[in-house]
Amino acid sequence: MGDLTVPVWIIALVSLFQALLIIGMGVAGYLVYSRVMTLVNDLEARQIAPIREKVDAILTDVKAITARVSQQTERVDHAITGTIDRVDDTAERVRAGVHEKVNQVAGVVRGVRAVIMSLLHKESHA
Repeated sequence: MGDLTVPVWIIALVSLFQALLIIGMGVAGYLVYSRVMTLVNDLEARQIAPIREKVDAILTDVKAITARVSQQTERVDHAITGTIDRVDDTAERVRAGVHEKVNQVAGVVRGVRAVIMSLLHKESHA
């Protein structure tokens, strides 16, 4: 057993060294993580936040412009619809007026034709 005590002490020292090394790596990993997070937060505050504010301002402007375009489109649509309705109404009135005049002319032509046919029919009997 005397020969085994030296290797056991060596194994114990190596195990202690490994434990200290693992603890040291954990502390170093936490320090690196902490520094990286500080860097990320600083980068976000200096670079990303101003860009985000500009993008938000642009989006606000785009929303306002879109709302105005939508409103103007609605106004133009209403104006065009009103104009088309007036054109349809005018076309209907013109058609009705022309139809009435054509019917009157057709009646006169039928009357003249009837008179001519009547005169021609009387001459053929005489």
